Amino acid sequence: MKQERLSVDIAIVGAGPAGLSAARAAARSGATVAIVDDNPRAGGQIWRQGAAATPAPVAAERLAVLRQPNVTHLAATRIVAETQPGTLLLEDDERGLLLDFRTLILCCGARELLLPFPGWTLPGVTGAGGLQALVKYGLDVRGQRTVIAGSGPLLLASAATARQAGARVSHVLEQAGWGDVAGFGAGLWRWPSKLAQAAKLVTAAYRADAHVVEAFGDKRLERVRIRHGDREFDVDCDRLACGFGLVPNTVLPSHLGCRIDNGAVAVDAHQRTSRDGVLAAGECTGVGGSELAMVEGEIAGHAATGQTAPLAALVERRAHWQAFADAVRERFAIREPIRRLARPDTLLCRCEDVRFEAVAQAPGWTAAKLQSRCGMGACQGRVCGAAAQALFGWTPPVPRTPLVPARVGTLMLDGTGSCDGA
Repeated sequence: MKQERLSVDIAIVGAGPAGLSAARAAARSGATVAIVDDNPRAGGQIWRQGAAATPAPVAAERLAVLRQPNVTHLAATRIVAETQPGTLLLEDDERGLLLDFRTLILCCGARELLLPFPGWTLPGVTGAGGLQALVKYGLDVRGQRTVIAGSGPLLLASAATARQAGARVSHVLEQAGWGDVAGFGAGLWRWPSKLAQAAKLVTAAYRADAHVVEAFGDKRLERVRIRHGDREFDVDCDRLACGFGLVPNTVLPSHLGCRIDNGAVAVDAHQRTSRDGVLAAGECTGVGGSELAMVEGEIAGHAATGQTAPLAALVERRAHWQAFADAVRERFAIREPIRRLARPDTLLCRCEDVRFEAVAQAPGWTAAKLQSRCGMGACQGRVCGAAAQALFGWTPPVPRTPLVPARVGTLMLDGTGSCDGA
């Protein structure tokens, strides 16, 4: 079996705001750039859109880099492993591919944090960001009674997306207290664009110090129980979108040996990781929003190609948006009652039907997997692993090869241009 090989100066993982910004900065130097992304269209989660959608101006400006002759976009392509330093093994629906590079920029993004509560596995229950993604890809929510719950600014954005698609959003429930929400709002003058955005998204359905206690239904979601302050009450609904913010996606950086601090990739002032020749930018280095991701991507792209002149100004701009990220993290930290929502019989791992009580006393993630198969199902711990880390403080093990399910033919590629036994 003959395999393909591509060699570039700069390889970028992720085609979201950070990855596209890094590519644009690097391409200016004349370097050859390859952007690898497992989604069929560029834009990442925040600029996720259907094929017929018109991207926002800031997104269109960065998506334009894909048309440059020295940039290759490898869409719907998964990273299987690093075969040797400077070479990644990739796979798409049709082929295996070896990607050689001189410098690697990781822009792996983040994943939504879903925490278990009774009824969270019912059909009709998704994450807050998950609902946004489904709507953008064509889910029909017209007329559906919808509750949005969890924590962070994403709730208001998710509610706005649902309303624009015709959903009847009755409640937007923020678990943080009014004091934190008000304090966050009072400080938004430092970021005028965020203040304007909040003014557009605010809704009378918003409630602080409120969260979903339980979801009920026979074959699908029918109602939820809400706790608002000291009061509990039930609300009939067709859809619940419940997410507790985002967590950095560090699977590939950890696999490559990059240092992870406090759940995020550790980087220096110019986005360099602990591994030589590898930089990281965006949400994988700490969740902070698209503005922070874009400026980090620009720093990484310039630094990777030796364009030092713009770096000082970019570092200063990064500090401005890092302050916003810090404010979000401080004000919307998950409170203790949320961590206690799961009952002993609540599923923690929905792929393998592992109950909370089966793993709650385990000393760590590896022991939990050995005793219960937790994290060994279809999502490979992407949901329950993040939940366990948030609830129990477990440190995930370093991911091993292959990072994703792959065809045997791809795994047999030996890096010399042939497949043994073909």
